[in-house]
Amino acid sequence: MKFVDEAYIDIAAGDGGNGCVSFRHEKYKEFGGPNGGDGGRGGHIYAVADSNLNTLVDFRFSRRHNAHGGEHGKGSDMFGAKGDDIVLKMPVGTIMTDAETGDILFELLVPGEEVLIAKGGDGGFGNLRFKSSTNRAPRTKTPGWPGEHKSLKLELKVLADVGLLGMPNAGKSTFITAVSNARPRIADYPFTTLHPNLGVVRVGPEQSFVVADLPGLIEGASEGAGLGHLFLRHLQRTRLLLHIVDMAPFDDSIDPVKQAKAIVGELKKYDEELFNKPRWLVLNKLDMVEPDKRAALVKDFVKRFKFKGPVFEISALTREGCEHLVKAIYQHVKAVQKSEQPPEDIDPRFPLDQPPADH
Repeated sequence: MKFVDEAYIDIAAGDGGNGCVSFRHEKYKEFGGPNGGDGGRGGHIYAVADSNLNTLVDFRFSRRHNAHGGEHGKGSDMFGAKGDDIVLKMPVGTIMTDAETGDILFELLVPGEEVLIAKGGDGGFGNLRFKSSTNRAPRTKTPGWPGEHKSLKLELKVLADVGLLGMPNAGKSTFITAVSNARPRIADYPFTTLHPNLGVVRVGPEQSFVVADLPGLIEGASEGAGLGHLFLRHLQRTRLLLHIVDMAPFDDSIDPVKQAKAIVGELKKYDEELFNKPRWLVLNKLDMVEPDKRAALVKDFVKRFKFKGPVFEISALTREGCEHLVKAIYQHVKAVQKSEQPPEDIDPRFPLDQPPADH
């Protein structure tokens, strides 16, 4: 299935039913009194996060979603039935923004999470509501309220702890295959990865993290060149970026340092916050370098690249160095997750610098 991470939809909640004007008609009761019921509420529209979905492709073919309106009120004190609600299933990680203003309205971050994205209109009042001691025969009713109408842009950002960054053919797909349960397409030509692949890396019992393999970047990606720019947004929710570099390119004229600097430059152009995320350097395909030349090649690369962070030397094909890298990633992800959790003795309803007032 083709991966689709953007879609536009129009939604309309149901209108409320109108109230009813009616009077009781019974034998021997000349003035039976009002008995017009209220209209029913219009149907709501909900969005629910479904972990079994990984694309927004369904919304490309079904753009309009209308909930049913509520029934009108009736005589004999009968209220109208409410309209049926609609539930739209979306992938975990979906962001819903107003298509006109660009304001973020809703986010689905947890499997099973449900949000009300369009409220149905309330039903109108029947004349039964207006009966009083001074108005025994009211002929007043109110119409139902209209339901909410919205034009939404749906955008999917995959939820992964670790994102793989690198040029096409750097070995990202081979790496995610070596360390996780993902089985992306692998070939000896660039742009074999056409959509994000998610893999769960098992470190031990109840110890795991999620890694995302994205289409490779090329120079000019931040302006729309190549495929990777379409999916850079998926890196924004990761806790760690792995910059994978091909240390043994087929063409001797290709300089790995120049390629690596181009990737970093595109990252900075696209999003400064993304550029400042923790980033580790992973030097791949060292199995294709003669053993006595590896140390000098790695030292020269790090010196010219001027990288200050952690550097790992691996071969995704032979899995050399992968186990050490995976354990280091898990420790980092675990530490970040722990730092993101609020202290247990702090009430999350109040800011840290504003304790609850005494009553």
